[in-house]
Amino acid sequence: MSQTTITDIGTVGIPVGDQDKALEFFTGTLGLEKRLDLRATEGFRWLTVAAPGADVSVALIAGEGAGQDTGIRFMVPDAEAEHTAMRERGVEVGELLRWPGVPAMYEFKAPDGNRFEIVEGAA
Repeated sequence: MSQTTITDIGTVGIPVGDQDKALEFFTGTLGLEKRLDLRATEGFRWLTVAAPGADVSVALIAGEGAGQDTGIRFMVPDAEAEHTAMRERGVEVGELLRWPGVPAMYEFKAPDGNRFEIVEGAA
């Protein structure tokens, strides 16, 4: 068996119902930056966003399947502060969860129903 040459994760794709609305939510509401916006072919737009300075980006892919748990966890230095800030910006956030030995976390939804997690991590 040979070993892989995979070294990292560059982009994680999620389905969105409307790329322009998703872009506005991720950049305008959440404060991520647009990394790439390219019309590769007629009818196909490659659109990525990322946290400032992050290596991994999120591709906002037009198509079926929006409205699911994406499995994506965004890291923040203070989950409680971000929870409050997101709620004040009108983001649908779940309960802030705290368990002994586990980082504070909560779920939030994008306008198309896709679900994400915020997890408190080291700054």
